[in-house]
Amino acid sequence: MPGPDGWDDDMDADGVQGVPFRPMSMSEMLDGAIAGIRRRPRTSLGLAAAISTVIQVASSIAAYFFIGDQARDEVTPDVLMESLGAQLTLTVMSLVLSAFGILLLSGMLAPILGRELVGMPIAPRQAWRDARPRLLRLVVTAAAVIGISLGALVLPLVPFTLLLVGGAHPALGVLAGVLGFPIGIGLMVWLYLLFVQAVPAVVLERQTVTGALRRAVALSKGRWFRTFGTLLLAMLITVFMGFFALRIPFLVVQLIFFGSSSGNDATMGALAVDTVGRIVSWSVVLPFDAGVIALLYMDRRMRREGFDLDLRTRGRSASAIARESIARDRNGSAPEGGEQSDTDHGDTDRGEGFIDLWRTNPLPARPGTGANQ
Repeated sequence: MPGPDGWDDDMDADGVQGVPFRPMSMSEMLDGAIAGIRRRPRTSLGLAAAISTVIQVASSIAAYFFIGDQARDEVTPDVLMESLGAQLTLTVMSLVLSAFGILLLSGMLAPILGRELVGMPIAPRQAWRDARPRLLRLVVTAAAVIGISLGALVLPLVPFTLLLVGGAHPALGVLAGVLGFPIGIGLMVWLYLLFVQAVPAVVLERQTVTGALRRAVALSKGRWFRTFGTLLLAMLITVFMGFFALRIPFLVVQLIFFGSSSGNDATMGALAVDTVGRIVSWSVVLPFDAGVIALLYMDRRMRREGFDLDLRTRGRSASAIARESIARDRNGSAPEGGEQSDTDHGDTDRGEGFIDLWRTNPLPARPGTGANQ
């Protein structure tokens, strides 16, 4: 363990720069997310590529059929307006799916960054083994965060919609829209940042969905603007890399091979190249955003609850838990009796030393396990 066993706060067992075992600055969280991709490329990029492929292929199929044949072949005012509306709808859908993918990935990568934080080695497929017992709750929690945020965006627009449908005076509709849109966007951003830390919590702490949402509110208390600043910087980097820098080679290919062509085959070819470009770019940027969210959660645990100081105080007990987890990773299975049902927590995590480190109410260790030695 860092600290009790003499490891430096910023170094792992091999002397390589790791995730700092202390409260982190914004730059350290951004650097830590990049370092996580660089040091575990197969895990982070592999998971991101799988999620990105599903999202981008679905978006491309929807784009091909949603825009319609007329919009692909003709440019008249009516068709153009219909195409713009369809494009806007597809863009919003793609952004929502991308946000959902980032949340899923942050939950899957949280155990990897958490193990680096406390100095534990990471076995192959460790991210899947740590996240699998909570995969369904991870999906539901990510969907809940997105759903709450979108609900907050839509709710202030209800008066605008009712006035528009009811044929009220145009001035009232304009006033409702002018007030409703900024309020909706503000509420969406506020609630997203308030609940975003629920995703790592549901995996690392083995919380229920509602419990993870409550934990996110507790951890975010008094630090909303810090969370906003960190995720805003991450988003700016993501937008630049995902929409511009990494997409340029694929846009050049589209222009060279399909720029002056028309017809269904050219549309299919250009869409295929664009889809590959989006998969490649988002496979790189999704782990970055996901890593920042996971590190934000860990930083809040250390700042608000003294997680790092608690493990240092526990000393040898924490080291024993770490050794038990290391032995399990090397053997590829849990120690004898280590995977038993836990009626109090509704899962099969009894004996998982690494998870016990993160629980706010750790399970009592059984006689004979490393935590009691």
